[in-house]
Amino acid sequence: MLTTRPRGTNDVLPEEAFRWQYVEGVFRRLCQDYGFAEIRTPIFEHTELFERGVGEITDIVAKEMYNFFDRSNRKLTLRPEGTAAVVRAYLESGLKSGPHPVKLYYLGPMFRYDRPQAGRYRQFHQGGVEVFGTDDPEADTEVIALAVDFYRRLGLQNFELHLNSIGCKVCRPVLKENLSSFFKIRQKELCPNCQERLEYNPLRILDCKEPKDQEIAKGAPDSLSCLCPSCIAHFEAVLGYLEVLKIPYLIDKQLVRGLDYYTRTTFEIMVADTWAQSSVGGGGRYDDLVAALGGPPTPSIGFAVGLERVLLTMNKQNTPFPAPKNLDVFIVEADKEASRAALELLFFVRAQGLSADKDFLGRSLKAQMKYAAKKKARFVAILGKEEINRQVVSLKDLASGEQKEIFPAEIKEEIGKYKKA
Repeated sequence: MLTTRPRGTNDVLPEEAFRWQYVEGVFRRLCQDYGFAEIRTPIFEHTELFERGVGEITDIVAKEMYNFFDRSNRKLTLRPEGTAAVVRAYLESGLKSGPHPVKLYYLGPMFRYDRPQAGRYRQFHQGGVEVFGTDDPEADTEVIALAVDFYRRLGLQNFELHLNSIGCKVCRPVLKENLSSFFKIRQKELCPNCQERLEYNPLRILDCKEPKDQEIAKGAPDSLSCLCPSCIAHFEAVLGYLEVLKIPYLIDKQLVRGLDYYTRTTFEIMVADTWAQSSVGGGGRYDDLVAALGGPPTPSIGFAVGLERVLLTMNKQNTPFPAPKNLDVFIVEADKEASRAALELLFFVRAQGLSADKDFLGRSLKAQMKYAAKKKARFVAILGKEEINRQVVSLKDLASGEQKEIFPAEIKEEIGKYKKA
């Protein structure tokens, strides 16, 4: 049906759009405060990028990607996440040859064919940051601090930072072997997906959302017990820096995240009693991803936040939003003879940097006043034959009811008085 949106998508209507603009604005300003520069990548990429970057046998690549062939028979994919695309741009654009670390942020839509539920859609929106070229634990701390600072600036309550280290290519094989031995004993009790995961990446079983599998995983070997000395030192340094910044955290030994490229530090921000999927964002280190996509060895770390989940959480917590910016002035035509002058006044006022609108349906004077109130205009500027002859307008403050005649050139000054008050 042409009048029905596709399943798993949403329309952001005007009464909600200002909240999106506010959240996105907070994220942009925060990233700029932290010294990050914006990057914008295409909505679709070559499919191979995500197969190699995210992992061919992850749920995202195996089951959730929107793939298609273009007219030249090239296989393309609507981006399911932001990091792989940013890595591709980092390598292709020459950023890899510039000064490091390279600190980038992005905002935009992502696409996954998933079962729609609260806070999770097939087209969803993420804000994210990526840092390339440093393995310093302070970089981990900065990305985590940025994430925490974002939720604090929005006024979210009762969120927790969950933190873990899943090791590197030196110690990860030990963890995988220990997990494989543990889960094989109860393999038949696992869900079909986890039985498959057991063969290629038993770490992913820890990320399963099936209650029975989560219960089985409670007794599994933890990653911290398998870390090599270098990873232990790195993780302890991250914890130390978080304590210096007075950022509280919970060590979650089963936190692995859902993508194969993660190494060492992984973290998620959880909000209790919000919905079944309580994570509102997360990230971690991916020191091997740049090399896996054809670049030089480049230690890196990033974070992504789901904007739908953040807005849902804010709404559930009754978090206050700034009031939307209302219309400064509505131009009202007192009679038909004022039509041309009203149009000229409308564009004159806009040229002064004020927001302005007028009627385009030929409403009566009374109906225009009602429409101005519905548009939540602060002032109306009334023009009729008499005002045109005397080269004035009648400016009425809809909040106080005060009305006076002024010259058109004085509109900006008069409206500016209430803005300063």
